[in-house]
Amino acid sequence: MFRLWGKEFKDNRMVRDTVVCDDTDDTRTHKIFNALDAICYEFDLSKPIWLDATIDEFKRHDKTRFTQDNFVDMIDFDYLEIHIIEE
Repeated sequence: MFRLWGKEFKDNRMVRDTVVCDDTDDTRTHKIFNALDAICYEFDLSKPIWLDATIDEFKRHDKTRFTQDNFVDMIDFDYLEIHIIEE
């Protein structure tokens, strides 16, 4: 089972979080994008842009942070962190 943990942080405190589970036969990349879409829908956010630094960090650690630079709209938190907790 694939599980992605999404967390919103403001002032070094977790404001809210959610875990998205995916049991489909999709590729890993599709599971990540689908889970990120579900997290953004639940948190009522626009979809973040994957910058080169974001992609590199995610490839190395299975975890990354989306800051204001990754969003077109203004955000009222410091960053959104996603982390693969199970594959």
